[in-house]
Amino acid sequence: MHAPYIARPSTVSVIMLKVLLALLPAIAVSVWFYGIALLVQLSLASATALLAEAAMLRLRGVPVAPFLKDGSALLTAWLLALSMPALGAWWLIVVATLFAIVVGKQLYGGLGNNPFNPAMVGFAVAMVSFPAQMAHWGMPHGPLDSAAQLAWIFSRELPAGLSLDAISMATPLDYLKTQLLLGGSDIASLKQAPMFGHIAGVGSEWVALAYLGGGLFLLQQRVISYQAPLAMLAGLTALAVPLWLWQPAHYVDPLFHLVAGATLLAAFFIVTDPVSGPTSARGKLIFGFGVGLLIYVIRVFGGYPDAAAFAVLLMNIAVPLIDQLTRPPAFGKRKRTKKAGQHA
Repeated sequence: MHAPYIARPSTVSVIMLKVLLALLPAIAVSVWFYGIALLVQLSLASATALLAEAAMLRLRGVPVAPFLKDGSALLTAWLLALSMPALGAWWLIVVATLFAIVVGKQLYGGLGNNPFNPAMVGFAVAMVSFPAQMAHWGMPHGPLDSAAQLAWIFSRELPAGLSLDAISMATPLDYLKTQLLLGGSDIASLKQAPMFGHIAGVGSEWVALAYLGGGLFLLQQRVISYQAPLAMLAGLTALAVPLWLWQPAHYVDPLFHLVAGATLLAAFFIVTDPVSGPTSARGKLIFGFGVGLLIYVIRVFGGYPDAAAFAVLLMNIAVPLIDQLTRPPAFGKRKRTKKAGQHA
């Protein structure tokens, strides 16, 4: 019998279940504002992920049931579906999920061996390959009811009198960037558009706060550590603050960047991935800070308004170097130091 001060180690399936539970508030808020389209995308992504995972495990000669039950494929599907446009065509989420599971995960050897975050691999492939389809995001409390959303996702048919522009819109990040490039007025005037709420976009800011609540739950449960999320938000703020203070009419305020887009989803659910991220506490700080810097640079100066996926993938490349430089020495050994005056 275990002593009361000896904790049983958490299994992969328990950890994945807690992360899935932490995503439920954001899913509920999204459905409230945007309708059942997200539930359709979640279902398509989940089914595709489980089928692709099972097929690849069989091809590799690995037992299927234990790996399907660990929940990792389901988590990848949920993170991907939450990152994609809810009103996207059914085949778009299927293609992205196939790339995430087959290319981003299983071809590297499955869970524990993938150097890149699989969900972000799927998102990046969809964004680069199908930019037009990835540019149409749903409106909060838009004109489509549940039946019309299903018809649009599976057949691209709209009710009479409605056009694509009437059911979708650009994200606040995309809108601000496009208007400023076209010579639009200052930020304060642009944020008077109906799509903006108290901080960022109407609806999306509440979804972001739900991600924050889920992230705090994961921290309380010790499923994730604080270093990577804190460092990512600090890296984003480190660039957002001085540029906003320098030219507030051209650069949006830091709070907007922290709440808009996929910032809080990335901070608590993506950069905390234990497989594709660093292992040491210092490494997580460096990794998270780098992701935050890259998100801001790509958002403001690059070609993609919301750059969390690309920032994470670029920093995934640097993880082996970060681990090499920050991994603590093995127990009983000291770091090598150069001895002064040691010459041949």
